[in-house]
Amino acid sequence: MEKHSKDKPPQRDRKSIHQTAALGPIPSLEEHVRPDWWRRIFTALYLKTDGDVVGDHNITHQEVDLFSEILKLSPDDKILDLCCGQGRHSLELATRTFKYVEGLDRSHYLIQKAKAQAKKTGLDIRFREGDARKLPYAPDTFDVVVILGNSFGYFETIQDDMRVLKEVFRVLKPRGRLLIDVPDGEYLREHFQPRSWEWMDKKYFVCRERSLSLDRQRLISREVVTHVEKGVIADQFYAERLYTRESLGELLKMAGFSDITFHEEVSTASQRNQDLGMMERRIIVAATVRKEWTPLKNKVLAKNVVVVLGDPAKPDPLKPLGVFDDDDLYTIDCLKGALTELKGYRFTYLSNHDRLIYDLVGLKTKVDLVFNLCDEGYNNDARREPHVASLLEMLGIPYTGSESQCLAYCYDKSLVRGIAGEMGIPTSEALFIKPEDATFELPFGFPVITKPNFGDSSFGITQRSVANSSEELINAISEIRGRFGYEKPILVEEFLTGKDLSVGIIGNPPEFYTVLPIIEEDYSTLPPELPRICGYEAKWLPKSAYWNIKSVPADLPDETKKIIVEWCLKLSERLECRDYCRFDWRLDAKGNPKLLEANPNPGWCWDGHLAKMAKIAGMSYGEMLEAILRAAEQRLGI
Repeated sequence: MEKHSKDKPPQRDRKSIHQTAALGPIPSLEEHVRPDWWRRIFTALYLKTDGDVVGDHNITHQEVDLFSEILKLSPDDKILDLCCGQGRHSLELATRTFKYVEGLDRSHYLIQKAKAQAKKTGLDIRFREGDARKLPYAPDTFDVVVILGNSFGYFETIQDDMRVLKEVFRVLKPRGRLLIDVPDGEYLREHFQPRSWEWMDKKYFVCRERSLSLDRQRLISREVVTHVEKGVIADQFYAERLYTRESLGELLKMAGFSDITFHEEVSTASQRNQDLGMMERRIIVAATVRKEWTPLKNKVLAKNVVVVLGDPAKPDPLKPLGVFDDDDLYTIDCLKGALTELKGYRFTYLSNHDRLIYDLVGLKTKVDLVFNLCDEGYNNDARREPHVASLLEMLGIPYTGSESQCLAYCYDKSLVRGIAGEMGIPTSEALFIKPEDATFELPFGFPVITKPNFGDSSFGITQRSVANSSEELINAISEIRGRFGYEKPILVEEFLTGKDLSVGIIGNPPEFYTVLPIIEEDYSTLPPELPRICGYEAKWLPKSAYWNIKSVPADLPDETKKIIVEWCLKLSERLECRDYCRFDWRLDAKGNPKLLEANPNPGWCWDGHLAKMAKIAGMSYGEMLEAILRAAEQRLGI
């Protein structure tokens, strides 16, 4: 869930970054409201349309004064700002005497804004993404929960609102307090403005349309945002349930709350002071929790986790020497050292693939979870990476990471490109060369990059893979066929010259997940005559000039970051990635992002791309591994 202060524009698609087509007059606003409209809004445009309220520090200061007085807040209270948006109330509370403030919101964009502001001001606040219907906290965690800025009543059914209240009841301590700030439904039902428009600044103006739903229980809103030079940039629909004092009080009572008290009505005076929408008049209600402390288990048992790895005793054709070397063994030692530091787990390691099936059968009734880190594949055959997951599925053993079907799909680069294209997600121009193709016609210009269609770990991608002429392309194809065999297909793609990017996700969208900071490859140390790629040489050959490539936080426009993250989340759900994944992108010469590759169960090593992103996010290597385990446990209900 996200914070909603008044009417908010839904999230735009890629086209609407610059301009979009408005629908024109429509007979029914309600027909255009998506059930999950609240997932797609609260972007930079929302901070502009609602900036007269959510960006006004004086309004936030006055609201926190009022809410603190109603709740009789103490400096030692542990406070959850639920649906915190960009964290304006949390940040204000933390600047005062309140030491324990946490914010949770569904919007990735707003949570990142909140984190950035907390870091900038040096405030110790934890902000995290999550769904208010399923809170990631233990029972009896908080003294106070606040739901402010009209953030209650987004869902299509009242049952979902009840789920939010029951979760709040669960995470509040006995005698804990709740405060909700919502629109005055009884007033708005009779006094909402059917149409209005206002200037947000000298270049943006917004036109609003409103009507009641057929059952008169929700206010349906449409917002058309226009830029004086770009034209219409958003035409969006959304809705909010209109609670009265009676209906809200009854809902709180059914959820188990006591001492339900309605306080004075609140009216908002913004600097623009034009159409205040849902902020025009609000209800403030407080309630308390009367319950017993949740019984604690006398003994917390450690979870038995089996870690499945590649087999160091077997050949591995992906590695430079064809076997596990000292660096590989060091990587495994780093993994075991980090896992040893995690509390609440007991780890067992399986790496003998000759006995893998027998060992798993023997451990089946004793294991809580398998940490599947066998990205080398069964018997170190990369084509058999899905086989390990399939084996666990047949044995009925829960495990981390993606299922066998997802791993098989993503092993085929061309297939992923097709799925992305079907979803409207851009990819580079490409030519698929079948094993029997002796001749072909390149439908786009040079430079191009040639790669095996199947595989990962950048195997087969070297500086010679980038071709600037027909002769170089033929040589690149011949080299790949000579190394991998003539029976394997090859992919030739246009070589994109813009920034080389990676995006990591830990968790399971659309519920609980974290998008790690986007990184880009820094090619500044590379000799100018070498192509800018992060291929096999950069990952496996220390003596190569590519070995000194570093990954740094990506310097990208906000709109580019937003659309890349949006596409990654959509791909993650469509491909059915689980618990963690990574997507590689590259910008073209004009700065447009294009998908290169999807990586379910990406490299987990201490110096891999996922660990680099986690480090930028402030996570240690051990914390990254624990986050993956927690994501699997949450998905599996362990």
